[in-house]
Amino acid sequence: MIQAARSGKQNILEASKASKTSKESEIKLTNVARASLEELLRDYMDFLRVRDFPIWEKGSKEALYVRGMGKGERVTFETYRKIFETRPPETIANMLVCLIHQTNYLLDRQIRRMEEDFLKEGGLRERMTRARLQRRGRPGERQ
Repeated sequence: MIQAARSGKQNILEASKASKTSKESEIKLTNVARASLEELLRDYMDFLRVRDFPIWEKGSKEALYVRGMGKGERVTFETYRKIFETRPPETIANMLVCLIHQTNYLLDRQIRRMEEDFLKEGGLRERMTRARLQRRGRPGERQ
């Protein structure tokens, strides 16, 4: 579980860094992050299932409450700390399932957007080639 969580976070960070030089790497790393979070989600679901803990339905009042907590402007771990420190393991696991679902939803949207942008604008090499070709096509420029 720890490795899946760390891998998800690290790949999001690495994708962000790669975005400046390679849109293809950014997309790949974001997809790796998404896959790691899916693995983490399955681990939490297994945790709940093997212990016969209830798994919150998407529309349950508990799940809706957790989802609502993420709608603030400055949401950090502090937003959740008191709950995590005072609730039983099954509640924390269900909360994390909700948060992973939210993160996966956002990553899915981000990946779709990155793919659309890549198809429309190309990667760094394509943009540089386009810029060179445009510059060569200007009257009075050396070719």
